[in-house]
Amino acid sequence: MKLQRLLSLTRQAVDDYRLIQSGDKIAIGISGGKDSLTLLYALQGLRRFYPEPFELCAITVDLGFQALSPEVSNRLSPTLSSDAAAFDLKPVQELCDELNVPYTVVPTEIGKILFETRQESNPCALCAKMRKGALNEAALKLGCNKIAYAHHRDDLIDTMLLSLIYEGRFYSFSPKTHLDKTGLTLIRPLIYVQEADVIGFKNKYHLPVCKNPCPVDGKTKREYVKQLTRKLNHDSPGVKDRFFHAIIDGNNPGWPERTDRHLKNLIHLDLSSSPKEEL
Repeated sequence: MKLQRLLSLTRQAVDDYRLIQSGDKIAIGISGGKDSLTLLYALQGLRRFYPEPFELCAITVDLGFQALSPEVSNRLSPTLSSDAAAFDLKPVQELCDELNVPYTVVPTEIGKILFETRQESNPCALCAKMRKGALNEAALKLGCNKIAYAHHRDDLIDTMLLSLIYEGRFYSFSPKTHLDKTGLTLIRPLIYVQEADVIGFKNKYHLPVCKNPCPVDGKTKREYVKQLTRKLNHDSPGVKDRFFHAIIDGNNPGWPERTDRHLKNLIHLDLSSSPKEEL
């Protein structure tokens, strides 16, 4: 995927849901994965021509897997120690410097708390809560009023299916969520971008992706649903498109109205294609 297409889809989501206003200072949550690095490129590119000026900074919450004892590391995964040692954020720092986006790494002991102190067998929910807490705290200290998450269209669909299968309710995250407790607003500017496009962008622009050292990466309910969605779309082409529009056009609790409803047909046309030659 070319940068122009990424910026177009990002701008469309930002405009549709009024994700950015003049004077915003937005913290981008950077995991080091392809999604968050693509979001970094997208928002920095958007900032150059968006009519309402805003500031950016990037924040990584380091889970501290390198601090786990050798015994715990070996029990969790034979490669965890080497994976944690290889988790190098220097290329991310260099990319942020290149894009002129201030970058902050927040050290934590979340990994140690989850796997050594509490010995969690299903750590994902608690991990997410602790990561978000650390990210929110860092964003507030930096004077930010918004945090941008790199959830894309496939994440939106997977979250909806997770809720249906495991909670029995129709729900997915909103493109914009205000947190009353902190005063922060969460935004998701990539909700119109397909994961295939993110992969294409990563390959085309050689993003410095960092391998996730988490020992349960790829072994979660979300990964199961992700594979299920792929199979459904393979067996019934167009299923993912229909899921997506059921979310953004349906009665999804907490989902905001688009500011320009006349863009509905344009969105259907634009998002139904993904140029294969660019992947």
